[in-house]
Amino acid sequence: MGTSFSVPLKKLVKELSLEVVYMSEHSTERVIESTDVNRPGLNLTGFFQYFDSKRVQIMGRMEFAYLETLLEEERKKRIFEMFALKFPCVIISRGMEIFPEVLEAAQQNDIVVLRTSESTSSILSNVITFLNVELAPRITRHGVLIEIYGEGVLLLGDSGVGKSETAIELVKRGHRLVADDAVEIRKVSNKSLVGSSPENIRHFLELRGIGIINARRLFGMGSVKVTEKIDMIVKMEVWDPEKIYDRMGMESEYATILGIKVPSHTIPIKPGRNTAIILEVAAMNNRQKKMGYNAAKELMQNLGMPVETTGSTNWDVF
Repeated sequence: MGTSFSVPLKKLVKELSLEVVYMSEHSTERVIESTDVNRPGLNLTGFFQYFDSKRVQIMGRMEFAYLETLLEEERKKRIFEMFALKFPCVIISRGMEIFPEVLEAAQQNDIVVLRTSESTSSILSNVITFLNVELAPRITRHGVLIEIYGEGVLLLGDSGVGKSETAIELVKRGHRLVADDAVEIRKVSNKSLVGSSPENIRHFLELRGIGIINARRLFGMGSVKVTEKIDMIVKMEVWDPEKIYDRMGMESEYATILGIKVPSHTIPIKPGRNTAIILEVAAMNNRQKKMGYNAAKELMQNLGMPVETTGSTNWDVF
């Protein structure tokens, strides 16, 4: 996972509706490479031992209140010392009036100055959320991602097993397509994976014998979604009569994606099985399990049999 990502600063400005107070021609293409954000209160006192110049800086009421206590010369010195470290930008919260020394230091060191009317904690949270998504570790894999009853289901399997055909049936039943053929998966937190489609093939599906279709244009805006959290993985495979498939659901199976364990099922495909309905039931059952209910365990208890699980199995997807 050595690949690093960046996001254009102007995308941050657009997505969070930030006011540009100062931005030079040279800084219009500036990028952000760190998900961490800093409030430079301690740095304004002159302590820079652990200052990370890759971080976005956010100054709020506390920082400005401290600067107001300083004499003009001292305030200018502290501000220039910090701005000389060449961080990507500084965001001023609460729409506060900006000190002339801040603008002077920004112009001299080519630092972008932005402003918002939001509170400091609110803009801090929004910036971190935005950067966690845009700079998240990611991989792209062959598969289909579809939202079923609010559950993000990632369909995996060999080419030709019927993933796209199943997706079309689910879309016709009122569910929403996120990605077909190529799914870009991002690790947005230590517990969450979010999937999306590459922009150039978004909403397109390939159906053998028919060709390429655009799901959004055929079925409407309500049939598609740009991103979705991955709650469950379904591995579709051609029915193997020699293989024993899980019939009770007592054993938990997981797949590991980017270090995160995701509930997984293997569904055998053969003529006569309605895969779309099976996936609808699987999605609803997965939601019930997350809420603490397991139908197989209840049945065993009703039959007076000991409720024992064989543990869990785990396999690496990528």
